[in-house]
Amino acid sequence: MKKNIDDYLNEGIYGIKETKASERKEYLGTLRERTILAMTEGEVVQQKGLKQLETAMKSYPDASLRLSGEVNIRFFKPYKALASSYRIPYTSVTNQGIDVDIALVLHVDHAIDKQEIFLEEEEAPPENTEKTDHSFSSMLKNIFKRQ
Repeated sequence: MKKNIDDYLNEGIYGIKETKASERKEYLGTLRERTILAMTEGEVVQQKGLKQLETAMKSYPDASLRLSGEVNIRFFKPYKALASSYRIPYTSVTNQGIDVDIALVLHVDHAIDKQEIFLEEEEAPPENTEKTDHSFSSMLKNIFKRQ
């Protein structure tokens, strides 16, 4: 009985307990099970994922976009323009209380349990690195041939 009274008092002082509070902070106020696409601060700064975001917005017209208030607003300009063109509402989320790497979350208000919510890694073609190595080694060979 004492525990129930303490819970009641804590709710009165601090507010109602939120389910999965740390997960909500990590995903800018929403839950992972509701997330369609999440992007890191680095990806947003480099303007990555616009095509994937557009595809997701087409697939989920009832989605909303959350943007981290910790990231400079100028980096969100193309993402906001995309959201506006698909009539997707967006909001800036600040003061989450923890340092998270996620800067953008496209989500819905119900569980969808999507497996892959992060951008797919773009791999550099192996031919490209071989050419770079080859040209570097060729340059070194030329330097040593001259001496």
